[in-house]
Amino acid sequence: MKFLIDTHTFLWFIHDSPRLSDNAKNLLESNNDLWVSIVSLWEIAIKVNIGKLTLPNNYENFIPEQLALNDIEILPIKMANLAIYTTLPLHHRDPYDRLLIAPF
Repeated sequence: MKFLIDTHTFLWFIHDSPRLSDNAKNLLESNNDLWVSIVSLWEIAIKVNIGKLTLPNNYENFIPEQLALNDIEILPIKMANLAIYTTLPLHHRDPYDRLLIAPF
């Protein structure tokens, strides 16, 4: 099964946070294909830059290291995703979350 994990889930998973439920952790650690959107990685970079998030190592080393270590693929943003984004209803206004659902 394929799972696209959001920003918080990714961060909680790589930091082994107790905020991640046992059920979610089991799913992420099982034999599933894990994906994180480039949108989430962009959001993390922004939060590091403005001081809202601290990583144990610099971004350019830590994030690729964690992606490789946890066998997580990066989901890119395509023009078609942006076109879908423009048609989404405004039920949720967070631009990162809206871009996360646009590929689907």
